[in-house]
Amino acid sequence: MVSTADILNARILIVDDQEANVRLLEQMLREAGYQSLTSTMDPYAVCELHRANHYDLILLDLQMPGMDGFEVMEGLKKINPDGYVPILVITAQPGHKLRALTSGAKDFVAKPFDLVEVKTRIHNMLEVRLLYKKLEQYNDVLEQKVQERTAELLESEARFRRLTELASDWYWEQDEKGTFTRVYGPVLEMLGIPLDALLGEIKEEQAARWNEAERAVLKANMAARRPFLDFVFSRSDADGSHQYFQVSGEPMFDATGRFTGYRGVGRDVTEIMRDIAQPQTA
Repeated sequence: MVSTADILNARILIVDDQEANVRLLEQMLREAGYQSLTSTMDPYAVCELHRANHYDLILLDLQMPGMDGFEVMEGLKKINPDGYVPILVITAQPGHKLRALTSGAKDFVAKPFDLVEVKTRIHNMLEVRLLYKKLEQYNDVLEQKVQERTAELLESEARFRRLTELASDWYWEQDEKGTFTRVYGPVLEMLGIPLDALLGEIKEEQAARWNEAERAVLKANMAARRPFLDFVFSRSDADGSHQYFQVSGEPMFDATGRFTGYRGVGRDVTEIMRDIAQPQTA
């Protein structure tokens, strides 16, 4: 919420070519407790003053020589086309009220002044303006936090990938249907198959090269939603040689206990398996 102190410390600019009107408004506002008041009788100075000070409220006379209030409002809108320009217009012409509102004014007061009405409208406009500023600040803070959190997540993911690469050759995730959704590491180069084959259904001619008995055991574990550790399975290459892979995985569940897929790591153990298979010489 906006406090009384916030309202009384708001920055106000008074624009009127009549010195008597300026003094009257300044006196009224100071007696009401407003602390930060600026005034000018030069309409050409308004835009630069607002650009430098970002006033919370501009009290603007419409009828001024050389440059009227409508031209001033056009200039103010160019400073921040998408922002909230807090203008309270002062006019003695009833016919100017609608035009003023459509030109960017947020409210108006009529001459001669009703001091109670003027103070009420100023207070209400400042309350709205300051609430709007608080919302802008909140959105800025929220956007900053989102950016910081996104950066943290990206760094965390990068760190996770580095740790995974140190502990294994690749990291993988599957959804509840068994479709690969994430693969980190050089497994594609190791297998020699295209990305769409690994991330989608494995084609029959590719599936035929895997050891079906080993695949059946792995599938049974996954169908039963069991974790598995260092499971070794193999596939034959076109030249008749064999590749061996060791995988570990665990099932994933959401907060309600619903199965959402598997995740795990894997590595190429072909060289290890070949060394084991070779007969030892004395």
